[in-house]
Amino acid sequence: MDIDLPLILGGLIVGFIVGLTGMGGGALMTPMLIFVFKVDPLTAVSSDVVASLFMKPAGAVVHLRRKTVNLQLVLWLCIGSVPAAFSGALLIQWLPLGDGFDEALKKVLGVALLIASAGLVVRAVLGMLQRRTALGEGPAAPSNADVVVRKVPTLILGAVAGLMVGLTSVGAGSIIIVVLLMLYPALKASNLVGTDLVQAVPLVAAASLGHILYGDFELGLTTSLLIGAIPGAWFGAQVSSRAPGGIIRRALAILLLASGLKLLGASLGIVIGAAAGALVIGNVLWIVVRERIKTLPPKPLRLGTVSAPAPAPPGLPADPPTTTSAATTTPPADPKDGPARP
Repeated sequence: MDIDLPLILGGLIVGFIVGLTGMGGGALMTPMLIFVFKVDPLTAVSSDVVASLFMKPAGAVVHLRRKTVNLQLVLWLCIGSVPAAFSGALLIQWLPLGDGFDEALKKVLGVALLIASAGLVVRAVLGMLQRRTALGEGPAAPSNADVVVRKVPTLILGAVAGLMVGLTSVGAGSIIIVVLLMLYPALKASNLVGTDLVQAVPLVAAASLGHILYGDFELGLTTSLLIGAIPGAWFGAQVSSRAPGGIIRRALAILLLASGLKLLGASLGIVIGAAAGALVIGNVLWIVVRERIKTLPPKPLRLGTVSAPAPAPPGLPADPPTTTSAATTTPPADPKDGPARP
């Protein structure tokens, strides 16, 4: 087993971005292996899936400890995703191998990256509107909202995402988080991320088993990636707790768009033009959403939240902060008003 220093550095960079932004590593690791290190597409997919298995549990344990995981959602997602992820890896064995297969796999990867890019944009816009902030992607406070699980749509979502991961290593975080936002708008941000991370562990485990048995897994390649990716993900998670990752996600959306188009066979001019157009359109979209946020009423305070004191006129003391509570108090009656009416 050979350890490759450039691969370790590549894994470190990808792991850091994954920890910083919370997005799935497959959307970055697989294109990096294909374009930068010239790895065979099937080997890149198989090795990336197995590497992801060792990157997912750390974040999942943190969310389980903080109780920001909806276990009912995890259950129904896994009912669909686990068999689909294993089937995706098994399906690769039945496909005819060769140059034609490599080209077909690149096309599938390209489509998956375009979906991931669109998912990042939708996630960013929904985050801005939900939190009513220009960046919209800052750290979320722990919360555990109860939602009614829609079993059939959730199971279908898990199956589609699982099949994509089994075939391409891309799709778990990119697809599931966006669709969960649409299916369960009341789900808090911390629950959203926690649920996605926990369900991804059995999903990736099933896909990893399939790729070890039927794919083109290389131990030396995967080990080199993990040596860099695991500390990179940990360091990125530490940084993400102090700085929002919204701007980086927007840059990654353009990177994924360019990578997807390149895998689909687009010329360099088209790739550069599309990236430049996305940069311009993205900034325009950000301005439109930002102006929209300014017209929205402020979010209501939760119970127990301390509100800021109102500004006092010059020369007068400021009002103390007030705390909202479930109980309301009635001001004492003025003697001039006479006895209180029943």
